[in-house]
Amino acid sequence: MAVADTLQSRARARPRLVTAVVSVVGYALVFGAFGGVLPLPEFSNDTVILLGDAIAVVNSIALLAIVAGVYFIKNDQVQKHRAAMLTAFTLIMVFLALYILKVGGGFEKEIVAEGIVWTAYIVMLAIHILLSAVSVPVVVHAVVLGLTHSPAELRETIHARVGRIAVSAWGLSLFLGLVTYVMLNHIYGWVPR
Repeated sequence: MAVADTLQSRARARPRLVTAVVSVVGYALVFGAFGGVLPLPEFSNDTVILLGDAIAVVNSIALLAIVAGVYFIKNDQVQKHRAAMLTAFTLIMVFLALYILKVGGGFEKEIVAEGIVWTAYIVMLAIHILLSAVSVPVVVHAVVLGLTHSPAELRETIHARVGRIAVSAWGLSLFLGLVTYVMLNHIYGWVPR
């Protein structure tokens, strides 16, 4: 318990440093998977498809947890808000592991669509990817503050402001990711790229 208390007090004293370190590690893992640097196993096409489906399920539940967390904090149910947001954050860690495995051990899909549908898909996908990347440090910072401060102390921090930004960017990113997933996998179809 003393080790946990020491880690919490250090994170409390330097939440921006903790945010930066955790964010850099996350970015490094994703870039390592894309660059083929991480030693990941190769998966069959069926496994890659299954990982994509699992990611969609995890992200759907994470989005529901975020919406629940917003509802709870608006109704001054702080403990439920905390549980919902930590659930969402945990699910995003699960997503990250699944995503790294999928990208590092599989293939990418290209939507079979043309014209306005293709353009809409690409725009939504680009916004999804941009918001995913930008929201990482904001989400991590909100979580670090939430884990290192009591509810009364949080009122004296930027947690609420950072949290609103995190929820907006993260929620929209998850939503657009799910829309593009449905378009790619269940409406228009795909080919390997």
